[in-house]
Amino acid sequence: MKNRLEVKAVAGLCLLAIGGLISAVAQPGPANSGAAAVGTNASGVGPKIQFATTDHDFGRAKSGEQVKYTYVFTNIGDALLEVTGVHACGCITFGDYTKRVEPGQSGSIPISFNSTAYASPVTKAITVNCNDKSSPAKVLTFRGTVWKSIEVNPMLVLFNNLSVESPSTTSTVKISNNEPEPFTVSDPESQNKAFTAELKQITPGKEYEVLVSTVPPLPVGSVSGRITLKTSSPEMREIGITVYANNVQPAVTVSPSRINLVGAPLAADQVYSVNFVNKAAKPLVLSEPSINAEGVEVQLSEQQHGQMYAARLTFPKGFTITPGQNVELSVKSSLESSPVIKVPVLQTMRPPAVVAPMRPAVSRTIAAPLPPASNP
Repeated sequence: MKNRLEVKAVAGLCLLAIGGLISAVAQPGPANSGAAAVGTNASGVGPKIQFATTDHDFGRAKSGEQVKYTYVFTNIGDALLEVTGVHACGCITFGDYTKRVEPGQSGSIPISFNSTAYASPVTKAITVNCNDKSSPAKVLTFRGTVWKSIEVNPMLVLFNNLSVESPSTTSTVKISNNEPEPFTVSDPESQNKAFTAELKQITPGKEYEVLVSTVPPLPVGSVSGRITLKTSSPEMREIGITVYANNVQPAVTVSPSRINLVGAPLAADQVYSVNFVNKAAKPLVLSEPSINAEGVEVQLSEQQHGQMYAARLTFPKGFTITPGQNVELSVKSSLESSPVIKVPVLQTMRPPAVVAPMRPAVSRTIAAPLPPASNP
């Protein structure tokens, strides 16, 4: 019995050894690089774009120059890289950029920047579209400073929130000479009497200031003008400054601007309120309200000292404005530009009631019954 057990144990050990040998033979050896697919590697990253730099500072450029630069990129992936488009604002144009780049190869994107419209620090964004899944829209930065021989800042002077009674308002325009040679500037001339200008020399031949001012009273609405100066610089023989006063308000705003009565004659008393708001710098005093029509009551009250008034008008029942009659509310004012404020009164006929027409009666004819059929 003992011998049989020993034989079985030896047989089991032999089977285990044979199984281990078979497993060792079936185990794969080191990866064979020659068996890999063409254009891929073990990581399988696909096309991947990498720029030598994504942020280029061109330094300083004189306004009007064409600033050129070439962005260089490399395909660090393992598949064909395709550049499908390059985009930027209209001041940047592109040369013949590389559209297809094999793995490990490089391409380029030449650009040209038109600096004519600029005279300050500039930052532009350039978007590169490609088939790199991790970065399908790569953004490049192009920046620097553009300078002009003669800088005028600002070239547009804008005055806001003014009324005809506003005091004179001044804005400063700076003129700088960036050329090595000094230059001279003549006294400014204004093409609109609503504006005036004064020249101040800050640094002889280099820096000047133009003080542009309004000349009250300004007309109601929008007012524009132009200030011109002559210079000795061949780069800019004349300097032009545009001046604009936006939406000049009357000294007093009236709301509503007219009174509209409905119905002639009035079927009942009608009460209206008119508000007066001061837009001028100095306080407003209104007095002596009146209306050139009989039977109308007028009351004037100050709502906010020197700033707001309200007039209450009561038109009696039966009030009628005859054809050709000019009816208006008048209030005396302390403002020189508006010594008397007038509000017209209009009256319209009440539209007649619309009566729906009566529908005509519809007559119906009832047919007589047919006699019963006789049997033959």
